[in-house]
Amino acid sequence: MWRLMHAAAIAALIGSAAYVYGVKYRTIYASEQLVKTRHLIAKEKDAINLLRAEYAHLARPDRLQALADSKLGMEALALSQIATVGELPEAQPKVDSIGRTLESLGFLKDSATPAADAGGETPPVR
Repeated sequence: MWRLMHAAAIAALIGSAAYVYGVKYRTIYASEQLVKTRHLIAKEKDAINLLRAEYAHLARPDRLQALADSKLGMEALALSQIATVGELPEAQPKVDSIGRTLESLGFLKDSATPAADAGGETPPVR
């Protein structure tokens, strides 16, 4: 009986040692993955900072002005080009193709707004 209990205790000891060994190496693997991920994050942050610096360099106003002058060929605004409000054309009505399609199909007859039924103006469609 004692031999059987000793054999069971030794088996339990070996089993628990194997389990702890497995947990130890899973923990080491997870910590290595964590370190690798932290290094990748730091590398990406460095790349983002480099791109921000490059964008700041490329978006300098003096550089953009020089590019606009050389590539766009724009001229200075003359006083004769300035228009008054009365000279501006009337604004075109906004096109609502879905509303026009629904109206042509007859879906909007029953769903008129109360303001339209009372003779008021309906709000513009945006």
